[in-house]
Amino acid sequence: MDNAVRLVWDRAEQAPDAPALREGERSWTYAELRSGVQGAMEQLHGRGIAPGDRVLVVMPTSAEFVLAYHAILALGATAVTVNPLCTARELTHFVEDAGCSTALGWHEGEAAVRATATDCGMDLWTLHPGAIATSGDGQPAEVAARDAAVLLYTSGTTGAPKGAVLTHENLVSCGVALNEALDLSPDDSMGTALPLFHVFGQAAVMFTAYAAGGCLSLQHPFDAAGLLQMAADQQLTGIAGVPTMWNAMLHAQTDLTAADLAHLRLACSGGAALPLEVAKAFKDRFGAVVLDGYGLSETTGAATFNSLANPRKEMSVGRALPGGRLAILDEDRQPLQPGLAGEVAISGPFVMREYWNRPEATAAVREGEWFLTGDIGRMDEDGDLWIVDRKKDLVIRGGYNVYPREVEEVFYGHPDIREVAVIGVPDNRLGEEIAAVVSPQPGADIDPAELRAWLEERLAAYKVPRVYQLIDELPKGPTGKILKRGLDRESISTAGDRPPRVTSTH
Repeated sequence: MDNAVRLVWDRAEQAPDAPALREGERSWTYAELRSGVQGAMEQLHGRGIAPGDRVLVVMPTSAEFVLAYHAILALGATAVTVNPLCTARELTHFVEDAGCSTALGWHEGEAAVRATATDCGMDLWTLHPGAIATSGDGQPAEVAARDAAVLLYTSGTTGAPKGAVLTHENLVSCGVALNEALDLSPDDSMGTALPLFHVFGQAAVMFTAYAAGGCLSLQHPFDAAGLLQMAADQQLTGIAGVPTMWNAMLHAQTDLTAADLAHLRLACSGGAALPLEVAKAFKDRFGAVVLDGYGLSETTGAATFNSLANPRKEMSVGRALPGGRLAILDEDRQPLQPGLAGEVAISGPFVMREYWNRPEATAAVREGEWFLTGDIGRMDEDGDLWIVDRKKDLVIRGGYNVYPREVEEVFYGHPDIREVAVIGVPDNRLGEEIAAVVSPQPGADIDPAELRAWLEERLAAYKVPRVYQLIDELPKGPTGKILKRGLDRESISTAGDRPPRVTSTH
């Protein structure tokens, strides 16, 4: 199997009437899902999409995302999936870097992608529920296993966002490995409210469900009580979400009990380590075992996962997935003994092919067979992995990765900003909140509320700092470099200004 969409085609041949996709009151069998993908293929082909083209996808979690995404891959093109909250400025970077020829938008909130399409002279297809007609024709294009299927943009720790090239092999391998680790079957139904533009929802959930020949149920936007009710009504066997979602469901106002969720045997968590207490409390209330894992965009969201077959260890993200390997390397990139902390390295069929058009960046994260994550971890003798530190400066806000340098570069476009440090500070609800420590230009008078409004015009909402602290001088080292470790995160979290969202006057 080369083209990843063969998972759907093959299942449609084997069990055409088996349930494949559900969203709200709408549902598709595998035969209907294939026909929907074929219909999207026709419409995209009519818009000139050919093998090797890149298509910008700016859509929320929806059935139409699933249909259009599979159609892009079926045509031998590459899907460039990005957050619908991105601004026109951010979308333009993706278009120019990837060389996109067409954009797909959503009928709600399409202003940014429409502006980008107009500025870049691109075709824009705006979708809405029911926009994709069905068809009975069209076969997946022949592709090589290592051909690009998806470009997922990630900033890493420095510079502008760069595209991780995920191949057809990466996507299928991710689905097959997680399918084996979770012991799934065609009888399983997985539900999620995760964003499908992100690697977790797109690869680790959607492709895992379809590798098993099971059904995928979607919710958008996320509603804790609603997702639990969907699980009960549809007799879901699994739910996938980030830790903030499990916390929200754990405390949801609902009368549902473990008896109502008797079919729910799996609760899959990712995006950050899930405290064991939360997992225990969720199982006590609803009966499902919450398991978490570890992966990056560059590893198709796959690297490790906790298994029902092994005891869950406090804050461990589990063992290497089937087909993959892990190592902890020292500063000379040599393997360390169990228990010692070093850089986490990953090998296996889910590791990306490359960073798009960035050979130097690609070489920097390769050491032989290993992909170097930049994360610091340790492994025990059983192979269980703990992440003890993250990539330098990375902030994970409610499951979203926010890279401070990208935000800081926007700050420096403001005429009243002299220096700024963007950091993560503790937050009980989200795990981390984004804070900005700002040093104004001499004589400037900065209003944090106005500054936040200014940023909201230039950054996706989840990247905009909610906490602000104004100081005369940021701490610096001997070379003049700003020392973020010299900032008191606890103090900033409690004493910083949290201006409400306001309408910008700029």
